[in-house]
Order: sequence, then structure tokens, then C-alpha cells
Amino acid sequence: MSSSETARSSGADSPADQPGALPAVAPQLRSLRRQASLTLEAAARAAGLSPAHLSRLETGQRQPSLPMLLALARVYGTTVAELLGETIADRDAVVRAADMEPTTAGGWTYWQAGASGRGMQALRVHVPHGSQGDIVRVHPGEEWLHVLRGRLRLRLGDTTHRLAPGDSAHFDSLTPHRIAAEDHDGVELLFVHTLLQSPTATLCLGPTPGETP
Repeated sequence: MSSSETARSSGADSPADQPGALPAVAPQLRSLRRQASLTLEAAARAAGLSPAHLSRLETGQRQPSLPMLLALARVYGTTVAELLGETIADRDAVVRAADMEPTTAGGWTYWQAGASGRGMQALRVHVPHGSQGDIVRVHPGEEWLHVLRGRLRLRLGDTTHRLAPGDSAHFDSLTPHRIAAEDHDGVELLFVHTLLQSPTATLCLGPTPGETP
């Protein structure tokens, strides 16, 4: 295993018995992988994981973080909501605030802000200060985000942008990117990304050795 894979494996998820961990998603992860006709090895490679790591996720020994859920959702051509076993009846066009249940993953809190089964996934996300700021994401598709509260540090390639409330960013997800909160109270944002309906889509997660966010 490479040093980057080791970093991903050690920092991208949390023990299943950790307080506040995600609900058990293991059976759903295995079911969706099989529906996509992917072997454990092929799915793990597409998500930037080791087969042993993905196996631990599927058996419930580990719980994935939000970025890891996004990775697996893209690989399986689905949404984080479906990975968590959540459904929105009849693909309603309107999502009511009262129906948005918060979920915590890897220190982030997010609310599903769009319907499942669509070509895009919309989330309202709270990013705490110091959480996942060293995780680099690279994957096909596009992302759009809009800062609601707090200040956001967005690293796109070699350029760092600081966004204030009301600022937005729209970028190609193949550009290596990092997201971090500038304020100690964290940052709240709207986040939309495209879902790739292809089991060959790849996503790289984990800190880049020797760099700072």
C-alpha cells in the first residue's frame, strides 16, 4: 500500500462504535456494489481504497466519512441518501426543511437538500474548523458551492481562494481541491455536485504528503 493509501485509510473513516457515527450502511454498500456488477477489488480501486478497507466498510467494522460516501456514491452511480438507506417518496420536487434530517460524517454535518435519483446531488453542509482540511479530492464532474455563513478556504490546484458569505464557486472536479473553514465557528454552505452513472468513475481522497491545506 502506498503512503497516500495509508493516509486515506487512517484518516477517512471512524470506528463503527464511535459516538455519533453514521447509521450502519454496510449491507447497503454491499448490495449496491453487487447491483453495479463490481467485484470488491474493482469497486475499491475505483473509489481509491484498498480491497481490505472496502471490505471493512461492507462488514460494518468501519464507518465511512462524508467524502468517502461521496466517492462510493459516484462509483455506484447513486446518492449518499441511497447509501444511507434514505428515500424520498415519488421523487418529490420539493424538499421541506422539516424533512431534512442532519447526518454527521467525518466531523461534517450535512442535510440532504435535493431528491434522490437525480443527475445532481444537493447538500447543505456545516464544516467545522480544522475538519478534513488536508483531504484532497480529485474526480470527474463539476461542483458548485455557495457560502451561507462563515468564511471558507477553497484550494483549487495551486491557488487558494477565501470565500465570504454570499460568495460562490463553480469548478471542474478534476482540479485537485480542498475545503476548510476559516472561522472557529465553522462554515455553512450549499453544495451541489454531479453524479456519474459509471462504475469506472474514480475519486482520490486523502492528504497530499508534505503539503498543508
